[in-house]
Amino acid sequence: MNQTSSTPASQHAARNTTDTAYVASHPAPAGYQSGFGNHFATEALPGALPVGRNSPQRVAYGLYAEQLSGTAFTAPRAHNRRSWLYRIRPAAVHRPFARLMHAGLDAGFGDVPTPPNQLRWDPLPIPSEATDFIDGLVTMAGNGDAAAQSGCAIHLYTANRSMEGRFFYSADGELLIVPQQGRLHLATELGTLDIEPCEIAVIPRGVRFRVALPDGEARGYICENFGAALQLPDLGPLGSNGLANPRDFLTPHAAYENVDGEFELVSKFGGHLWSAEIDHSPLDVVAWHGNYVPYKYDLRRFNTIGSISFDHPDPSIFLVLQSPTDTPGVDAVDFVIFPPRWLANEDTFRPAWYHRNVASEFMGLIQGVYDAKAEGFMPGGASLHNCMSGHGPDAATFEKASHADTRTPQKVGDTMAFMFETKTMIRPSRRALESATLQSDYFECWQGLKNNFDPTQPS
Repeated sequence: MNQTSSTPASQHAARNTTDTAYVASHPAPAGYQSGFGNHFATEALPGALPVGRNSPQRVAYGLYAEQLSGTAFTAPRAHNRRSWLYRIRPAAVHRPFARLMHAGLDAGFGDVPTPPNQLRWDPLPIPSEATDFIDGLVTMAGNGDAAAQSGCAIHLYTANRSMEGRFFYSADGELLIVPQQGRLHLATELGTLDIEPCEIAVIPRGVRFRVALPDGEARGYICENFGAALQLPDLGPLGSNGLANPRDFLTPHAAYENVDGEFELVSKFGGHLWSAEIDHSPLDVVAWHGNYVPYKYDLRRFNTIGSISFDHPDPSIFLVLQSPTDTPGVDAVDFVIFPPRWLANEDTFRPAWYHRNVASEFMGLIQGVYDAKAEGFMPGGASLHNCMSGHGPDAATFEKASHADTRTPQKVGDTMAFMFETKTMIRPSRRALESATLQSDYFECWQGLKNNFDPTQPS
């Protein structure tokens, strides 16, 4: 094996706290470029980026120029996403793909009827056999159609081994990766990202990468977005600041591998996995420029907005990223978080109210306790409340919140929950509905809500 490599020093120590002191005392790590949607330019060798043109007759260092487009060529400038890569070999250099069978992935959703029941799952156990990121993928639910570039798939991952001699990309959609346990080292074509629980990474459609496990084991969630690329929401009357700030999104510098050997390139295409032999590392991009890039974000830097008088706003106030549709105000996918925050609204039922939505909600818990569910919703677990399925606080939470002192501000502390919300029904996979982790008694958490009606007591 012939090998040379160049990687930036971007690894940083694990952190578990979600306290706001973390934000003040931890600057952005070195080895990244700051900003969301920027047109970046980076090179691992001096002079590798062409000056004043994208495709010169001969690229420096004997490299190949290759454009990676994430949108139509004619998409408006504000929405156009593409990057120019200057690499050791073009991405076309590999053997033909053949179907790779995978028991955990579901190519279609709704091959069994979707029940209107509230659903909740325990965490998936860490595998007992050697399992890498690809092998540990399990499709839980989804909607739409990857071929039509509409909708999403929701997966869980568990792994106890780094990817060895394997590389992966999804041609179906961009991957929003949400770790719950264990750090991930993501070596991508455009550089490396290190993420831990309470951080996320987004890998664009088609970008090749490899996953290493610094802690030996890992578990988390993935939203595979088939539609328009995720973007920051507009802030409306909030003004110019708040929620997820663009400067806190980090994109890697160029880093390349010049490695020959026998490797496997795995593609997710049309809902199925495909495997091809490749005789070199595809992470061989020496320089690049553009705005179609992988990035990471620390959820602890989210600037939470809330009420300081009475009631509390809709959960859209916790929106981090959105995949828009052609209908203004209606998104295909919303990524919403419920982070540590103060509750100061007086004479108000402070947990989430009981509700039925036209949208569908898939929730996960990274750490701590979700304030609307005191029991049963565990870190690494998941719940699904589909279109018009009634849900809200369990009986114990309702009783406690109904008699709490709301004259005193309350800190919702060591917790981080999130939600993938979609405009259409989320269809669980057959595997999810038949899983041993599905909680058959989830409905019981609301059965203790008694009839408190008394026509003689108006207040």
